[in-house]
Amino acid sequence: MDQLNCKTVFEVPVLGGISESVVVTWIIMAVLVIASILLTRNLKVENPGKIQLLLESGISWTNDFFEGILGKSNRRYIPYLTTVLIYLGVSNTIGLFGFKPPTKDLNVTAALAIMSMCLIEFSGIYKNGVKHWMKHFAKPVAIVAPIMVLEIFIRPLSLCMRLFGNILAGFVVMELIKAFVPLIVPIPLSFYFDIFDGLIQAYVFVFLTALFMTEEME
Repeated sequence: MDQLNCKTVFEVPVLGGISESVVVTWIIMAVLVIASILLTRNLKVENPGKIQLLLESGISWTNDFFEGILGKSNRRYIPYLTTVLIYLGVSNTIGLFGFKPPTKDLNVTAALAIMSMCLIEFSGIYKNGVKHWMKHFAKPVAIVAPIMVLEIFIRPLSLCMRLFGNILAGFVVMELIKAFVPLIVPIPLSFYFDIFDGLIQAYVFVFLTALFMTEEME
């Protein structure tokens, strides 16, 4: 239970207690920003290095992946979705470095889900206009309007609980294994729960967000 608690790391006079998940998120943000600066400061048009080629391959893959879902006309959303994908990928696998994944905190996954909800609804409004967005709640018949409105909140709730539940479950299982069988056995299981499952959950989160955006825009 001590491992599951979101401990307060330090107090801020105005903000109050700062939880461990927030501190770990700050660390992840700082590492990603510094890594981005270092990896992109010497980009070349001719004779690019291996690191640049690897980065370009990764960016090309994410662009193609999201364009396949959203379409080329909605490329403006790809940088945000790619950023969330990278953040979740790092957050879900950071247990390998001795940190507790911030995504095992319901507050973190809820915040990400609310951001996705806002983006999903914004994409529909931006594409079709406010009038069309309001009318679609009453289609095909007006009686379904309450269900359509409820769907706005069901989508982020499913994103939130799916991510939170899977990461928390993997964390609990690994802690139990480490407690009872501390040597050798946790290593192969860590590859599954800390790496494979963590990356899969990051992929599922952004995939469903993009899919919901496409449905909303259509």
